[in-house]
Parts: sequence; C-alpha cells; structure tokens
Amino acid sequence: MAKKDVEDLLVAGGEDKGLRAKYDVPATMEEFVALAAADGYNFTVDELDAVLKESGDVFEKNGNPPKRSIWWT
Repeated sequence: MAKKDVEDLLVAGGEDKGLRAKYDVPATMEEFVALAAADGYNFTVDELDAVLKESGDVFEKNGNPPKRSIWWT
C-alpha cells in the first residue's frame, strides 16, 4: 500500500502543477514525507527512496527556481 501511495503522489504531481510546486518546497525527504502524510499519503522515507531508485529518479532539486524531477506524467 505504501508503495502505491508514493506512486499515486508522483502521478498526481505529474498532472498538477500546483501540487508539484507545493512538494518542491520541502528541503528534506523527512519534510516531504510529513507534507505527504498531511495530504493523506502514507509512506516512509525508505519507501519513497525505494520507489525513486526503482524509477531512476533523484530527489534533489535542480534549476532556478529549484524543482524536483520526480513527477510522473
């Protein structure tokens, strides 16, 4: 279930520019997971990390303004 919640959030962010912007703010995975929990997504830092590694995505931000490239479209 937790892996599905990570995937659901990554898909939702891929479809919603506002959601992407909201989740580009947290500096750490812990803050990201806490924000996700407040929005009803239930997963841990380890589960987030595992899904990102499986998909070849990197959590760090790039660009100006800094953005994450983890969102699935």
